[in-house]
Amino acid sequence: DVVIIDCPPQLGYLSLTALTASTSVLITVHPQMLDLMSMSQFLLMLGNITRTIKAAGADVRLDWLRYLITRFEPQDVPQVQMLGFMQSMLAEEILKTPMVKTTAISDAGLTKRSLYELDRSNFTRGTYDRAIECMDAVNFEIQGLIHRAWGRM
Repeated sequence: DVVIIDCPPQLGYLSLTALTASTSVLITVHPQMLDLMSMSQFLLMLGNITRTIKAAGADVRLDWLRYLITRFEPQDVPQVQMLGFMQSMLAEEILKTPMVKTTAISDAGLTKRSLYELDRSNFTRGTYDRAIECMDAVNFEIQGLIHRAWGRM
């Protein structure tokens, strides 16, 4: 299973149950200082809770834990700098492809559909193509992690 945790931190029963049942975790984070600090606080709390769960006898093991940078704007210098900082700190734990911020994804969310379900004619060609290319790259990377965890690569 893959659990996607979207900051801000939330450690309710649903999240804790999902995490203890998971074999892999993908954490999304926006490359901004406030989001990074929120994620850091969440992970500290999660670490404390995980130690308590393990001390009670539960087996918590993950095949992998990765971070996905979301809503990334490559032309935004502070975001590029923050991405560089995160890559220097987390190295191999960050997916290589950040998910870019694009109106195509925002519009898909408004219609409660994925980008793959929408017709290309609803967008300018470049916007749609960039969004699909980025989403395909992110999904391919995640699929590779899952296949390796399952021993299929």
